[in-house]
Amino acid sequence: MMRSISAVLLIAALAGCASTGPGSTGQSERPAGPPPPSARPVYNLTGYSPAFKDGYIDGCETAKKSAYGAKDARRISADTQYRLGWNDGFSICRRK
Repeated sequence: MMRSISAVLLIAALAGCASTGPGSTGQSERPAGPPPPSARPVYNLTGYSPAFKDGYIDGCETAKKSAYGAKDARRISADTQYRLGWNDGFSICRRK
């Protein structure tokens, strides 16, 4: 009886150390591409344009080196509001 209990406990302990898949580090990996809107960080930027808000979030998250950091090269060159938001977000969050 004692031997079977010990065997069950040993198996349970070893199973707890098992890998859960390729590259398993215990942290979930974010898929490539932009995060879904529901997972994106939220900042209180009331009164600013949507493009400025997008740029600010991308710039701030880049400065914080989070998984949500991004710099949309197309929008940086074509959208003044996005560029202003990105630069503001990056510079403000870099200082923190």
